[in-house]
Amino acid sequence: MVILTLNCGSSSAKYQVFNWTTRDVIASGVVERVTQEGGSITHIAPGKPEYTMKHECPNHTIAVELIIRTLTDPEVGVISGMNVIKAVGHRVLHGGTKFIKSVIVTPQVLETFREVQDLGPLHNPANIMGIEAAQKVMPNVPHCAVMDTAWHQTMPDTSFMYAVPYEWYENYAVRRYGFHGTSFLYTAKRASVLLGKKPEDTNVIIAHIGNGASMCCVKNGKCLDTSMGLTPLEGLVMGTRSGDCDPALSFYMMRKAGMSVEEIDTALNKKSGLLGITGKYADRRDVTKAYQDGDKRAALAFNMETYRVRKYIGSYMAAMGEAPDALVFTAGVGEFHAPMREGFCKNLEHMGIILDPVKNDLARTRNAETCISADNSPIKVFVIPTDEELVMTEDAYALMKGTYDVHTNFTYSFQSADYENKGRKESLKADLEKTPGLADIIVKIPGKK
Repeated sequence: MVILTLNCGSSSAKYQVFNWTTRDVIASGVVERVTQEGGSITHIAPGKPEYTMKHECPNHTIAVELIIRTLTDPEVGVISGMNVIKAVGHRVLHGGTKFIKSVIVTPQVLETFREVQDLGPLHNPANIMGIEAAQKVMPNVPHCAVMDTAWHQTMPDTSFMYAVPYEWYENYAVRRYGFHGTSFLYTAKRASVLLGKKPEDTNVIIAHIGNGASMCCVKNGKCLDTSMGLTPLEGLVMGTRSGDCDPALSFYMMRKAGMSVEEIDTALNKKSGLLGITGKYADRRDVTKAYQDGDKRAALAFNMETYRVRKYIGSYMAAMGEAPDALVFTAGVGEFHAPMREGFCKNLEHMGIILDPVKNDLARTRNAETCISADNSPIKVFVIPTDEELVMTEDAYALMKGTYDVHTNFTYSFQSADYENKGRKESLKADLEKTPGLADIIVKIPGKK
């Protein structure tokens, strides 16, 4: 049985194909520059050379059709025909308050996504187009929507409400929603496994640090608070997003510089963050290198981002009311960038977070879960590579079978102490050959056979 997952952004369409029977990822890839000139597809299948082809995709329907043709191609494809695909999981950025879990897509569900698309204007329209395109190409299989916001629906009103006129919440749904929920779900459940605890007994702080970045305070296995808000702009310093700033800043710049609403929106979302501070760099690798080479603005950007994360760690420890079991880093920067992880944990020893610099430097892999805290650290520090596609796949399968439920009543395969990702296990061999010391920091899972 094959399950396809699709993540359609405003100008891209990422995909993964999962063989449920063998529990293997058999292909993944991305169509880039959808709706723009110079479109292309990059297709990766284990055991085959990487395949890239230029192809104009003026809309998401053509992009999805290109994905299907590639998957079924006699030479580069991995399935014999479309009838092999039994379910499709779709990532949807924003479900508003309507959804607390993944759902099978119906006309009513799509209409709800349209009703809340003002809350996710850059992503929801593309998500909807991707679903509609896939339904046209594959009309006879269940299509399942997996919302980034669903995980955060357990937040209490003291966490999700803003101190603005209450009518804004009642009439316009103004509140904190949070994002990266699928990643937080996976890493929270895996943290419970690494700790040898039940999810409902697990307290962790998770930092999902990629180009977009957010944090989540998880108490008793559920989201208590998160750093992103009504939109993904709030919270941490990011690659091109400002994160937290005075709301009056926008009005000030509109008056002083004559900027329009659209220009302010673009500036805060696409020209701020690390790019705004350095004037050059949005990638943490570039920022760190420039900082190490003496660039003062790069140093400022590095220190601002790491300081902001430390502030959130401290605030979430206060909100939790007790010391967390672990601090977790995930996503591209969280999984690979040792200098930034060091910065995130700087001077937190008095709070029980003690990083081991040698372990931290070794932890550069997407193929293993590692512990980078010192042996005497009261709070564990884990690096857990995220796997949002697996969550989407398992949700789609369970929805298809009628066994799915909200995450507090549902058990994923990766919640087992004996769970293994076959692809990552195989790739880890190369990592260990390159970095033998990595074996010493891989977490030994309690109860694993």
